[in-house]
Amino acid sequence: MNTLANYLALTKPRLLPLVLFSGLPALVMAAGGWPSADVVAVILLGIALAAGAANAFNSYLERDRDARMERTRTRPLPAGALRPLNALVFGLVLALGGTALLWRFASPVAALVALAGILFYVFVYTLWLKPRTPVGVILGGVSGAVAPLIADAAVHGSIGAAGWTLFAIIFVWQPPHFWAISLYRRREYEAAGFPILVSRIGEDATRRRIVRWVAALIPFTLLPVAFSLLGPLYLVAALALGGWFLQQARRLVNEADDACARRLFRVSLIHLTGVFLAMILDLAWRVGTL
Repeated sequence: MNTLANYLALTKPRLLPLVLFSGLPALVMAAGGWPSADVVAVILLGIALAAGAANAFNSYLERDRDARMERTRTRPLPAGALRPLNALVFGLVLALGGTALLWRFASPVAALVALAGILFYVFVYTLWLKPRTPVGVILGGVSGAVAPLIADAAVHGSIGAAGWTLFAIIFVWQPPHFWAISLYRRREYEAAGFPILVSRIGEDATRRRIVRWVAALIPFTLLPVAFSLLGPLYLVAALALGGWFLQQARRLVNEADDACARRLFRVSLIHLTGVFLAMILDLAWRVGTL
């Protein structure tokens, strides 16, 4: 892997498309239509830089723990492909670039929300909550759900229903998504010293909790309809995707094996991607671009 690819890997690029995918519908809903392409590009670039910075800082701070986990030991820092100081400077450059871009071309509020998201992820989640309590994965969802807030603030200079409803969806989605991973990666997280829910309450109780959270998620996915931000096309898709996600979560309780947990992890990603795709299609239909 060349040097550029190593720096790119610090940003965890596989996560970035989903971050951007969550920001786009909030941007369109807040604007009441499709903004110009250059506006969309600048705002999404600012969001991507902020998210990349947070992930780079996380990679820097967790490099020793990453070296103890099979799925992360080949990342650039634990593998020795980059110097830690270089990674830290890279994260600072991304953070400054993202917030400056949003401040200049979007709004100061959007820049401040992005900066708050980075600081929360680094200091509250990575340094404080994650190494100490399994509850950290719930509260850490704040930083993972910040993209719609940035997008909404970029349009209005404040956060309205569009940003908060999408924030709520991602926030509630994240715990069952992570708990599915922890079921089949339990030994790795324990070896790295992370306290996880399954180690505290056991696998059966964790599976039942996943089902309850997925059931609770479905009403949250309907909030954009309740606020008249989206219409019937999205409503049908959200109910179908939510029902499928819940059916797969209940299957996890009955089958109780690693293969089923891996499948639910993939289902969770497809569910959230499908929800945001349905939002974009509904918005395109409502403004006459489909």
